[in-house]
Amino acid sequence: MKDIILQKLLELEQLHQIKILYACESGSRAWGFASPDSDFDVRFIYARPINDYLQIAAIPETLGLPVNEVLDIGGWDLKKTLQLFLKSNSPLYEWLQSPIVYLQNDVFAEEIKALMPEYFSLRASANHYLSMAYNTFTQDLQTEQVKLKRYFYALRPALACLWIVQRQTLPPMEFEPLRSLIADDVIQTSINNLMVKKQAADEKALTPPVAVLNDWIGATLTLCKEQSGALSSTKHTTQRLDAIFRKFIA
Repeated sequence: MKDIILQKLLELEQLHQIKILYACESGSRAWGFASPDSDFDVRFIYARPINDYLQIAAIPETLGLPVNEVLDIGGWDLKKTLQLFLKSNSPLYEWLQSPIVYLQNDVFAEEIKALMPEYFSLRASANHYLSMAYNTFTQDLQTEQVKLKRYFYALRPALACLWIVQRQTLPPMEFEPLRSLIADDVIQTSINNLMVKKQAADEKALTPPVAVLNDWIGATLTLCKEQSGALSSTKHTTQRLDAIFRKFIA
C-alpha cells in the first residue's frame, strides 16, 4: 500500500505543480488501534512555486483526491499550515508526530518540529481534546449498543487532555504512551479487551456499553474541565514561521 500512496502523491505533485514537503498517516493506523478494514488517512503539507503566491487571485489552501473505502488523501498548503501551526492546531501537531511517515523534506521536518514545544498552547490543545472526547462520550457512548471504534475515539482525546493537564507538555499522538497515564488495572484490562475485539472486527462492529470505561471517561472529562482553565496560552510573532515559508517556496 505504501507504494500506491507514494504514487498517488507523485501524481498530485505533477498534476498541480506542487512540492510535497511532508506526508504521513493521520488516523487509526497511526494512533495504534486500526481495524482490519480501516482506511488509510494520508495527510500532507505542500508548497507551490513562489509566483503562485505573488498573484492577486486566491489560490486553493487544500488539495486532495476523491475519498474511497481504502484511501483518504488530503493536504494543506504551506501558508495555511504555518498559520495553523501558529494557533497550535492539534491535528497538525499530531501529523508532525506520526509514526508512519510516507515522505518528507528532512530540513523542513526538522525545522518545524523544533518549534513545536515552544509554539504549543496548553490551553488551546486541552480545549480541543476535551471537546472531542466530550462530544463522542455524550453522543456515541450512551446507547444500548456502541460502535466499538467510538470508545477509542473518546479514550484517546480524553487521555490527551489528561496528559496536558497533568504533564503540561505536548501529548503523544499514539494511544499506547497515552494510556500509560492510567494506573487502574481494571480500566487497562477493559481497554485491552476492547482492543482485541477491534483488531479482529470491522469498522462497523458494535459492543455493549462498558460501564467502568464510561465512568472513567466521565470522571476524567470532569477533572480536565475543572483544571484546563488554569493552563497557559501562548502567543508568538510570525517571524520564524515567515522564514520557513520563504525558505520552502523559494
